[in-house]
Amino acid sequence: MENGDFYMDKTLDLKGIGKLMEEMKFENLGLCPEIVKAVKYMGFEEPSPIQAKAIPVMMEGKDLIGQAQTGTGKTAAFGIPLLQKINPKNKKLQGIVLCPTRELAIQVAEEIRSLAKYMHGIKVLPIYGGQEIVKQIRSLKSGTQLIIGTPGRVMDHMRRKTIKMDEIHTVVLDEADEMLNMGFREDIETILEGVPEERQTVLFSATMPKPILEITKKYQKNAEVIKVTKKELTVPNIEQFYYEVKPKNKEEVLSRLLDIYTPKLSVVFCNTKKQVDLLVNALLGRGYFAAGLHGDMKQEQRDRVMQGFRTGKTEILVATDVAARGIDVDEVEAVFNYDLPQDDEYYVHRIGRTGRAGRIGRSFSFVSGREVYKLKEIQRYCKTKIYAQKVPSLNDVTNTKIENILDEVERIIENEELTPMIEAIENKVNHSDYTAMDFAAAFLQMCAGRTKEENEDEFDFGDTGAEEPGMVRLFINIGKKQKARPGDIVGALAGESGMPGKLIGTIDMFDKYTFVEVPREYARDVLEAMKHAKIKGKSIAIEPANQK
Repeated sequence: MENGDFYMDKTLDLKGIGKLMEEMKFENLGLCPEIVKAVKYMGFEEPSPIQAKAIPVMMEGKDLIGQAQTGTGKTAAFGIPLLQKINPKNKKLQGIVLCPTRELAIQVAEEIRSLAKYMHGIKVLPIYGGQEIVKQIRSLKSGTQLIIGTPGRVMDHMRRKTIKMDEIHTVVLDEADEMLNMGFREDIETILEGVPEERQTVLFSATMPKPILEITKKYQKNAEVIKVTKKELTVPNIEQFYYEVKPKNKEEVLSRLLDIYTPKLSVVFCNTKKQVDLLVNALLGRGYFAAGLHGDMKQEQRDRVMQGFRTGKTEILVATDVAARGIDVDEVEAVFNYDLPQDDEYYVHRIGRTGRAGRIGRSFSFVSGREVYKLKEIQRYCKTKIYAQKVPSLNDVTNTKIENILDEVERIIENEELTPMIEAIENKVNHSDYTAMDFAAAFLQMCAGRTKEENEDEFDFGDTGAEEPGMVRLFINIGKKQKARPGDIVGALAGESGMPGKLIGTIDMFDKYTFVEVPREYARDVLEAMKHAKIKGKSIAIEPANQK
């Protein structure tokens, strides 16, 4: 495919395509309804800069050079039009994405599978070294339309003739500069020469060294260049922390942090509109003054929510990235990344909602599983340090509440007239067996919101053999022979104790008994509530399990 055709340079920066982003929606890109539905499910409300420009170009069938860094949304930029072109009825290989590492190949495959969530009949397969090749061959034979692979392993399959290239219409080189740095140039050229000449060749690279330009000149025709540069952004006056939290525990951890830091105003960011609605309802149920902001709301509703937030009537604003644009409230003291953002730059925009007008702000990010690697990318981009923190315990929350109450008490003593209150307490002390210290302690406990039973949270359950830290393993004398199911256990525990069912951990069900894990802070309440409960119409006994 060697030719001397020049490529068309349509270099843009973020500022230049801001207007384009605002006007463009995924629904307007001519995509099939299944992809649009998947995109919405994943939480993308509108295309990122690279997506806004690259998707239409690829949809036109043109060759493309995308100069973009990790964290710009480039996987969806090539994954969406690639899926759009694949014929699900044709079980032969139709597209190849080449990646420099197995980790990236797996990551790209996962995201493209998510984009294909509602597209039936499309099979996406990552192939890389270190995995049994026999297993990969079996998967390829069963019919795979799209492979995401490292150059070495793709070459291996080509030599074995386990990959047939005759119906491939699209080749994507992802992080091409990294592949060249790793010595894959020869492999890349061999792969490109083995693919039909009439194809679409798409290349993404953070930099454009001479070897990359040589490949583009040799293997692309009239390629359009799209360059998305990231602005250098700083994050002054913002203390940044992160917590490793399981998805099911996010709500509880958020509540604890709100109780400890008591921010005057805070913004909580979620990636999907559905999550915004769910979290708002959960926070309202816990007694917080919260409201949601997302793209499905009418302008009148948005204005009403923002007015409530500005006046302090709403203390917690739960929002998606798109809906949060234009939030300009100086008193925001904390930002919570309930979900990590899809784009590195969004992180900076998010936390920039706090620390304004010379104030010190705080940001808290929740990280689950492999998201810790995403956080590292964000740190590199922001050139900042995000500090790991231990999830606060209920004791931490209570102690902080007490400290805050005592600080407020000191302020009242110094600034307010207390003579009538002193006389009332003296009168009570003189006519009872209690001291003024007793009354002060009781008032403090009332204000801290802890009953005597709750204060015994330190009840020592010991090691009950729970698989997860922070959980207590309980024994229930009912099992499969009584025709009990895990759903019956969850329903009974949640229904009787008021504990959210999603907080219940591992359930091990045997013939005559069941083990179930619950958060330590709920264990006493569960045991108390289940004393007289029935499951499948049978009275049950429940107690902490013995150590495994």
